[in-house]
Amino acid sequence: MADTFVLHEHFSKHHHFDFRLEHDGVLASWAVPKGLPEKPGERRLAIQVEDHPLSYGTFEGTIPGGEYGAGEVKIADAGTYETLAWTNERIEVLLHGKEHTGKYVLLRFAKAGEKNWIVLKGKEA
Repeated sequence: MADTFVLHEHFSKHHHFDFRLEHDGVLASWAVPKGLPEKPGERRLAIQVEDHPLSYGTFEGTIPGGEYGAGEVKIADAGTYETLAWTNERIEVLLHGKEHTGKYVLLRFAKAGEKNWIVLKGKEA
């Protein structure tokens, strides 16, 4: 069975997107302030956040005020993906979503902080 991904649009204190990849029984997660890149070579900041349970992949709704992440959450895209590489420094995946397809690469951006990554859309073959 293929691994899944979800891109949540999160209307919280700061509007952003959460990119989540099923990996080792959880959803590895990054907050992506401006969403996933649309064009090959385009780069966006991705801040690694805590892993989420797999059940969160289908969540849409309102996180109540006073709770962490309070605000509205919508699924902006979802689908499956293939892992091309997964190391502590580089994650390459091939997304098969409704809105986002093709190669995406996450690169650790250590100079900017331990949790900071860069996500870019790879060139099409």
